[in-house]
Amino acid sequence: MATDHTNSPAETGADSGGVFSGFLTWMENLSEAAYAYLLLIPGFLLLALVAFYPLLSTLRMSLLADETRGAEPLGGFVGLENYIDVFTGDTRLSRQVIDVALTSDFPFLELGTPFFRQALFVTLAFAILSVLFETIIGFGQAMVLNQEFEGRRWVRVAIILPWAIPIVIQGMLFFLMFQPTVGFGSEIMQSIGLFGDNPLASSRDSFIIVLVADIWKTSAFMALLILAGLQSVDRSLYDVAKVSGATPWQRFKLITLPIVMPALIVAMLFRTMDAMRVYGIIESTASCSTVPSMTCLVIDGLFGGTRIYGTAAAVAFLTAALIGVFIAVYLAKFRDSEGGFM
Repeated sequence: MATDHTNSPAETGADSGGVFSGFLTWMENLSEAAYAYLLLIPGFLLLALVAFYPLLSTLRMSLLADETRGAEPLGGFVGLENYIDVFTGDTRLSRQVIDVALTSDFPFLELGTPFFRQALFVTLAFAILSVLFETIIGFGQAMVLNQEFEGRRWVRVAIILPWAIPIVIQGMLFFLMFQPTVGFGSEIMQSIGLFGDNPLASSRDSFIIVLVADIWKTSAFMALLILAGLQSVDRSLYDVAKVSGATPWQRFKLITLPIVMPALIVAMLFRTMDAMRVYGIIESTASCSTVPSMTCLVIDGLFGGTRIYGTAAAVAFLTAALIGVFIAVYLAKFRDSEGGFM
């Protein structure tokens, strides 16, 4: 007589319960680091979907020719030709985007500088200067907001208000402020000898205006992140330091700065990534033809008159690679340092 080896529902449930119980036991035996990485897997999968896939698509597009063939927006495979053209300046994008005035009055750029070097210089100069001044000003604002005084609520509102203004409106404010016929900013700057007759027509003057506009708006963002770090400082540490005879600078150097450093680095990292992609404040204030950034080149290449997708994708991928280099430098510098966030 044949024996029926089919598992009963009870046995099947027991096996399922055993597998689940074994999985829970395996998770309990994981180290803290392994358990943390396990919890990060969903986030990594989402990041791969929304970040890495578009990046790989951009890389693929950058390896194709600019020519339009029928319904296809891109030509055949050309390898690194677009990248070579970008670095040498031998591309239609250089004649399409860059204004001749850029190389005539902008410091450190000689006449005839390739368009990518111009945009790269503008982007790096903007990122370094804006993050530097925003960090210093934001730290000062955070130190003020961390104190107890009457009217602190209104001071917070005054500091945060510029950050709440949309970029387009902010750009128009500075655009009108430095218009020679209607704005008061041009006259003031001309009186002290800093700007020319029409600062928005000068690449050097326009760069300064865009830089000041961004610092005015985004310092509040830095202040909020740094303030979150200041709130975590134990006030009793300052009392002990005062009793020990520490000066205000020593208290800041030995107590405040090390504890706030993780929040400060995160704030600088976020602002650096954002500054490397600057576009809106430039276009709404002075236009990309006067102060071209790398993102300006990408957008004009994708949506301009000639639609040179391959070259624009090459510039976009180079921008992403440059941002990756900045991120790696931040992580490498502060990973093993005391008070770092890695």
